[in-house]
Amino acid sequence: MQTWRLDTTRQTLVLAAREGRLPEIVYWADALPMNEDLGALADAHAIDRSGGMLDANPDLSICPEASRTYPGHPGLIAHGVDGSPLLPSFAFQREARPSADALDLIYSDENLGLTYTARFAVDAATHMITAEAAIEATEPMRLHWLAAPVFPASQHSDHMTDFAGRWCREFQAVETAWSPGQRVRENRTGRTGHEHFPGLIVRGRGATNTGGDAHAFHYGWSGGHRMIAEELPDGRRQIQFGHAPGLETAPATSFRTATLYATYSPDGLNGCATSFQSHLRDRVLELPAPARPRPVHYNCWEAVYFKHDLATLKDIATRAAALGAERFVLDDGWFGRRDDDTTSLGDWDIDRRKWPDGLTPLIDHVRASGMHFGLWFEPEMINPTSDLYRAHSDWVLGPADQTLGRRQMVLDMARPDVRAHLFEKISGILDAHEIDYVKWDHNRVLPLPDAAQTRGTYALLDDLRQRFPAVEIESCASGGGRIDVGILSRTHRVWLSDSNDALERLRIQHDAALFLPSIVTGSHVGPRHCHTSGRVHDIAFRAWVAAQRHMGFEMDPRELDAREEAVLRRVTEWYKANRDWMHRARILRLDSADPAVLAEQQLAQDGARFVVFAGTQDTSTQIAPRPLRLTELERDARYRLRLVSRDMAPGPSRGMPALKNDDIETSGAWLMGHGVTLPCVNPCTMWVLEGERL
Repeated sequence: MQTWRLDTTRQTLVLAAREGRLPEIVYWADALPMNEDLGALADAHAIDRSGGMLDANPDLSICPEASRTYPGHPGLIAHGVDGSPLLPSFAFQREARPSADALDLIYSDENLGLTYTARFAVDAATHMITAEAAIEATEPMRLHWLAAPVFPASQHSDHMTDFAGRWCREFQAVETAWSPGQRVRENRTGRTGHEHFPGLIVRGRGATNTGGDAHAFHYGWSGGHRMIAEELPDGRRQIQFGHAPGLETAPATSFRTATLYATYSPDGLNGCATSFQSHLRDRVLELPAPARPRPVHYNCWEAVYFKHDLATLKDIATRAAALGAERFVLDDGWFGRRDDDTTSLGDWDIDRRKWPDGLTPLIDHVRASGMHFGLWFEPEMINPTSDLYRAHSDWVLGPADQTLGRRQMVLDMARPDVRAHLFEKISGILDAHEIDYVKWDHNRVLPLPDAAQTRGTYALLDDLRQRFPAVEIESCASGGGRIDVGILSRTHRVWLSDSNDALERLRIQHDAALFLPSIVTGSHVGPRHCHTSGRVHDIAFRAWVAAQRHMGFEMDPRELDAREEAVLRRVTEWYKANRDWMHRARILRLDSADPAVLAEQQLAQDGARFVVFAGTQDTSTQIAPRPLRLTELERDARYRLRLVSRDMAPGPSRGMPALKNDDIETSGAWLMGHGVTLPCVNPCTMWVLEGERL
């Protein structure tokens, strides 16, 4: 028997293989003693046999093989160029240790000329396991499906959580009970998608945000993907992630998966969430100026839309700077003859009707106001009514008679000439202007899924980042349609949703925090009257929801009255005073006893301070708010608590609870055991509670 292990202080992953076959993950849970007998553990892991079963149980290996009578979904489905199925039986060749925390396992089927490689690595600081698979062939082959290394799912779990969504309602958690058979989530839109975020959480029985066992997964790929969560007839469970079947459209001799990120937590969902947050922030994100505070953002889209006028935009920029903005982004409408969304995508030349002197007068004004300047692009798209389409209709991905999306088509990013053209046009704009930021949008799904499209977009982004290392890039795809580790390894911020409705945002941010740190998560103060929902929210609620993440404004500042300006300035000043530690904080979702309250606790890395955001979504069913338990504090330490927003949250409170008028001091044990008692409040209100360890 062969055995291998990878460890952090929180978890151990054990692989075991018999007779040179592909290994199984036989243990993935709490950290094991270093002297654990892994062979004995693998023997103890084996399940019994009963009537109606085979004489030996097929391996639930890291790439389950159809050739070994495996009863579930195989890890590889491939064919020869002539269409004949390839059914390998892999045998061990060698192992490699690229580092102390990484393991490569290489297997082959010499009869078919196939070599399979699995790489596992573990990060001791973030508790993240990464896993990738690759297949190489001596002759070209057609790939239908290749799973990243397959993980087992806990049989102590009753439910799994994955994520659905749509435009303006991203990251909707979906709870599904385990049952015999497959839970399949497949995204064939060609981008990460609002519909099927590539994540999964398998929570142990009784697990909550703050307690219990949980395993979590994320597939770091910006194209279409498939997730399979399957319970086999014998009760074992497997998790598979990979590119959506059929994305590899051409025969080749080499294929590989994207990286699968996986982590285990004995401390509830928050343990998994903070692993993802820290790994993305500390291992993936490459900010152009990491020492610079994240600038307060202003985007003009919901103020002017396509109506660009220099005098108006200068006025708006001046007002935004006075409110505390540090970056001004000119959105869609500056190029071609772009008066609406029917035309000019692909024509990345300044519209001289709107900008007779170019963008420089606005950029100079923005920079004189103390702000950086950013610009919107949608490079992967083209309108049929554009000069580029008239010159190069052959550059379009998919058939000529395809259904349009938002009146646009998609450029074939696999073509080097397309990428070269886009690089030249974007570089020309960036070379000619002082631009620090690019909002990179993607407003329609692909007419057909194609992995080469995603790889082409990655290549263009890589080239632009090499050419302009000081320019920050935001990934936007009609809001949250392209959010994953693959795109964030090339960009620096995501636009979580096109919804600036603070009530919608409160929930979207709460669930996205299972995977995303605040430093990359854009959140803006929207208009008084929300353009996407029709709701009207008070400025304090809108501002505090935005201050939970990377704060910005996206409204017409000319609509604000004196009170609204004062509130927004004050919240923005608070955000600036706290953003440095908050952007490195652990976002901990709290288990609220009141379903009307959605709450989180952002805890500084050293544990010396925290802030609680408790947003009331609806009218509570009981009269008085239930105590809100905090988490991950030192039981014996004493903390001082202050209600920051006490004068910004008017409501039905008529009594004198302690926090309403004064700070309180108490132990961590009380805060976690009993919980904080907050004053009564109306729906769509945010309590902001600062805590300091004494």
